[in-house]
Amino acid sequence: MSSELFDAIQYLEKEKGINKEVLMEALEAALISAYKKNFKSATNVRVDINEQTGSMHVFSRKEIVEEVEDSQQQIDWEEAKAINPNYEIGDVIELEVTPRDFGRIAAQAAKQVVTQRVREAERGVIFNEYIDREEDIMNGIIQRTDPRFVYVNLGKVEAKLPEGEKMPTESYNVHDRIKVFVTKVENTNKGPQIFVSRSHPGLLKRLFEMEVPEIYDGIVEIRSVAREAGDRSKISVHAPNPEIDPVGSCVGQRGQRVQTIVDELKGEKIDIVEWSEDPVEYVSNALSPSKVVKVLVNEGEQATTVIVPDNQLSLAIGKRGQNARLAARLTGWKIDIKSESDAKKLGLLDENAEIDDQMDEPLFDSGEDLFD
Repeated sequence: MSSELFDAIQYLEKEKGINKEVLMEALEAALISAYKKNFKSATNVRVDINEQTGSMHVFSRKEIVEEVEDSQQQIDWEEAKAINPNYEIGDVIELEVTPRDFGRIAAQAAKQVVTQRVREAERGVIFNEYIDREEDIMNGIIQRTDPRFVYVNLGKVEAKLPEGEKMPTESYNVHDRIKVFVTKVENTNKGPQIFVSRSHPGLLKRLFEMEVPEIYDGIVEIRSVAREAGDRSKISVHAPNPEIDPVGSCVGQRGQRVQTIVDELKGEKIDIVEWSEDPVEYVSNALSPSKVVKVLVNEGEQATTVIVPDNQLSLAIGKRGQNARLAARLTGWKIDIKSESDAKKLGLLDENAEIDDQMDEPLFDSGEDLFD
């Protein structure tokens, strides 16, 4: 066996990051397979490989018995004692059975199997590298497109951007550079499969973490994200230290920080609101930019009735219900919006009114898009 094979193994370990022991095990398995196939042997064999000289030897392993029933698996005790008088019945003896022309056959078989194992090992290395990038942002280059996917080159692997994960306001052209959010990494028979997204709320969250040092350092926390990709998003933030302005930190001087994110998302509008454990305050903030007169809370139903000025009703609801829908997703509270005049007719602005008896079924549920 040529020492060039071992040089190649050392190269693969250094350049590809593939464990040398994995490759050596694959080589041994290939040699054993070649021996059994080409010399029609079912014997248990072991291969001894000398890395320094590039030589190899095949040994047949046989059990020492008093009476031989299978000559390929067993050897007579008397015969074994002739080799070494210390052998006992039940011991296993190894006899060299290296064929004269085995080197050429073994080299060919070893090349095939080792190539396969190398490919598998490389896939494992890539999978282990990218599984740690789930729910993270990566930069890539668009390689090609088809009706189902946009294929994005992430360096060592090609990721798939499904049709449903695109931003409807974007066009995807070959050779374009793009930031994507890794949603799933799978290890399949065809190698690692990586799926990415441009519409996932996690993309918005990671962009803020990258752009706002206070979020990265943990001074400001992102509590929730609601997104309708390409159109509008809402994000709630909180600072445990009352002296820190979480919204101002995210907006940045003259809006530079949030504008960078808006540019990356091709003009997607972003509302940044302050989180609060008080549902009245939180829901009021979430309905920004509309003004809120009063928020009535039904804790048992996780629902609120929000009263807004008559001239703010359309703004609070938003185009096709978008503002209220995003606010409901952001807060996790059902939201029913009423104008001030309607609320007065229902008595909801009367402090003595019973809200539970007068609340209608909320129009906006945090889990459903009723206006799609």
